[in-house]
Amino acid sequence: MASSPDRQDLPIPDYDGITTGDLGHRIRSLEPAQLDQLVDYEREHAHRLPVLHVLQARLEELAAGETPSGGDPTGPSRSGQAPAGGSQVSPQTQGPPINPAPQTEKSGPTAPLPRGNTR
Repeated sequence: MASSPDRQDLPIPDYDGITTGDLGHRIRSLEPAQLDQLVDYEREHAHRLPVLHVLQARLEELAAGETPSGGDPTGPSRSGQAPAGGSQVSPQTQGPPINPAPQTEKSGPTAPLPRGNTR
């Protein structure tokens, strides 16, 4: 195995902070040699099994004849971004107001206990 590349030499600049879900999208455009760099780096540093599985699966796809697809491995991460357009809640779609139930003698607080000698 070749020595692990330095972080700044990786084909994905924010590799250490990327989620496994984002990784699958960001590696689609990488060549096998670039994926090998990531595998070497991962094995030497964090050794996250889910990440290694994603990288190995992509290497197997490329070995089976798939070609790198378009895309930008340096593009922004998908996770952590707010959905476009903000909240879809409106007065017509919001739930009913939540008010506490009124307290009755049966459900309310009990009367204070008497103090002193009660014999």
